[in-house]
Amino acid sequence: MIHHNLQLVALSALWGTSFMLTRFAAPILGPNLLAALRMGMAAIALACIMHRLRLRWPIEHWRELGLLALLGVAAPHAMFAWSALYMPAGYSALLYVTSVLFGALASAWMKEELLTGPKIAGCVLGIVGAAFLVQLGPLDPSPRLVMAVMIAIVGAAVSGMSAPMLKRAVTRMDPLAITAGIHLIAFVLLLPGAIVDWPRARFSVGALAAVFVMGTFTSGMAWWLYARIMRHVSPLVALSSTFMITGFGVLWAVLFLDEALDTGIYLGGALLVLSCLLVMGFDPRRWIPAMPARNRDP
Repeated sequence: MIHHNLQLVALSALWGTSFMLTRFAAPILGPNLLAALRMGMAAIALACIMHRLRLRWPIEHWRELGLLALLGVAAPHAMFAWSALYMPAGYSALLYVTSVLFGALASAWMKEELLTGPKIAGCVLGIVGAAFLVQLGPLDPSPRLVMAVMIAIVGAAVSGMSAPMLKRAVTRMDPLAITAGIHLIAFVLLLPGAIVDWPRARFSVGALAAVFVMGTFTSGMAWWLYARIMRHVSPLVALSSTFMITGFGVLWAVLFLDEALDTGIYLGGALLVLSCLLVMGFDPRRWIPAMPARNRDP
């Protein structure tokens, strides 16, 4: 279990960079083109690994993979890329944490997860911690900002809802084959929007480098690792990495994009750690020694 938790931390650090890179590249390439190129790069990288390992494509499961591609990668990445035009990377990271709530509800509905009191408390505490963590100052509540926030929340929702679907898929298919298949399908789904963005795109070395990093590592390799972890843990435990993704997303935005850093990061960071422990199965009641019964004289 410790091994899988360490993998979740590594996955969170890797995934957290995507908010920073999306914030950088979306205004240059356009959100639709960025999302499509990211999916295409991931599909190429994963296809090369599949060829090397001599794995076959799970063509017979194309309907299941198509739904996973739409909910798990295509829709969330396109929505967050569009939102990145109007929101700081830290805010995107904060909104992404709501995927845990939708994932918990979807997992309970599909009977893949039993919602206990500590796990529910961990979900709520994680959102509270993320709110303290991301204190980038008040934003002008323009119609575009409100729309960006709403779209990001929808993206987080569909991403979280795909977690129990992935859990069922990894019991029947190889994680690498699943990851390669959904990214290839996601590229096809995003291709029409990419064609629309193409004439307005301003290609640069930096933007293309961001696409390469996001496609190869934060999408391809990260999703492969995510699918492998999902074989051994519940969907909600895998989604608990979202809280750490928020922390890393804010950290990278502060270090590389000069976004504001508030003192709330200390309290928020502590709450995020506690929330992850709760969702991963830590029950504080087991650590509280039973109060000795008092002798009562009749």
